[in-house]
Amino acid sequence: MVLKKAALSVRTVREWLEAPAAEVAERGGRLNVLRGAVARVTTPLLPDDYLHLANPLWSARELRGRIVEVRKETADSATLVIKPGWGFDWKYEPGQYIGIGILVEGRWHWRSYSLTCPPNWTDPEHRGKRLISIAVKAMPEGFLSSHLVSGVAAGTIVRLAAPQGGFVLPSPPPEKVLFLTAGSGITPVMAMLRALDRRDVVTDVVHVHSARTRDDVMFGAELRDLHDRHPSFSSHLHLTDEQGRFSLTTLDEQFPDWRERQTWACGPAAMLDEIEQHWREAGISDRLHVERFEIERSAVGEGGTVTFGNTGRAVEVDGATSLLEAGESAGVQMPFGCRMGICQTCVVTLTSGHTRDLRNGDERREGDKVQTCISAAAGDCTLDI
Repeated sequence: MVLKKAALSVRTVREWLEAPAAEVAERGGRLNVLRGAVARVTTPLLPDDYLHLANPLWSARELRGRIVEVRKETADSATLVIKPGWGFDWKYEPGQYIGIGILVEGRWHWRSYSLTCPPNWTDPEHRGKRLISIAVKAMPEGFLSSHLVSGVAAGTIVRLAAPQGGFVLPSPPPEKVLFLTAGSGITPVMAMLRALDRRDVVTDVVHVHSARTRDDVMFGAELRDLHDRHPSFSSHLHLTDEQGRFSLTTLDEQFPDWRERQTWACGPAAMLDEIEQHWREAGISDRLHVERFEIERSAVGEGGTVTFGNTGRAVEVDGATSLLEAGESAGVQMPFGCRMGICQTCVVTLTSGHTRDLRNGDERREGDKVQTCISAAAGDCTLDI
């Protein structure tokens, strides 16, 4: 009985010590205990207020990272190599994404990007330290993506959100795999391919990637190298400027066993719509895994003034701007995850007014929970945040 009580006491103390850092990561090991203890001892003055003077990545209340390299992939895309700070969960799965926040002109901007590295990746060019990488393609309408590709410097401190997402490659991998990607849709699949290569478990894998020209192919040299080194990996490049859009009707001719393969697809919305329909008609939707980077905005309302009740901030927006984007433009720290209406991380309560779902036009009213990433103002409204 005495031993049992002692064990309970030790566990209680440890939980008490870890509590300040619990939201940063579930598994922090001894460092998590240490920073938790520091946070307790310094309450109400948080250690973040002065720890950043020693190391900007030391934080007990938020996850941070430092960009250590910006590596050009194509003229309009780049890989960002990042060293995460305390609390990062290294046990993520190939294909998952992270949130990244960067300070630009005094305001934090957040976006989600797929990890392109396998779990527990170490880079020899950076003295074997554990790092993560994302790849970003600059979009004409994308302020942050353009900044990350062309304007961010090595050494920049960023905020990070924990890895998440269900578009993942299982371990062990299926015996037969088909990857269908286009443009920046290759990024989560690149993490999967690198993980297979690192573990030396490349099964029967076919990858079809579409890009406008050869110069627009992200990771082109690495894909050729993987193709040459692994007889079981077949890389097929489809150049749309020369060959037009890739037609799914050619699958029977080029890859007659495509129905037997577990398929992962990522790319533009129109391409994914066609793939989903093709697999549905073939009766094998259960073999298809899809990752979307954008939502289809089919319902645009009148917009209005969005008030963020707990902050006292408000912003006037049009009916095509999501509540999440509205909050971020006003400098409000909004919860978010997939930014696609899937994960429910961004849900907040609507305390007054109406909102409209950008996908289907469904309205929400006072008291309802709304997904801010796929909802817009339908007149003036107030959110409980």
